[in-house]
Amino acid sequence: MTGPIALPGAPLPMSTSSHAAPQQSEQETALRRAAQEFESVFLSEMLAPMFEGLDTEGLGGGGMGEQIFRPMLVERYAESIGRAGGVGIADSVVREFMRMQEAQAQQAQAETEPTAIPTEEPDGAHR
Repeated sequence: MTGPIALPGAPLPMSTSSHAAPQQSEQETALRRAAQEFESVFLSEMLAPMFEGLDTEGLGGGGMGEQIFRPMLVERYAESIGRAGGVGIADSVVREFMRMQEAQAQQAQAETEPTAIPTEEPDGAHR
């Protein structure tokens, strides 16, 4: 059986085929990881104000302990959102960095290629 297996509650079907996905370079993997961490930090900063106005007396038991651990909970929420696909920031960051790397590679290639020197024709015209 090589088709996808539908798992209840799974966002995407898992494939049992032995075909491996194309390998990403180490640099691309590190870039993706950094972009996901950036998105997680961004989401954490956006979620934090939602919890600032909440009373610390309640579900978590309140008090100083909840005040200390609430930022950690917000960070975990942000990480969970990021692992679930995020809001697209990581994808945009990766796309932009890849575009910048391609532009730099093209520029470096253009700098290393010899430029064509115009030659003068017998009639005096440059070509």
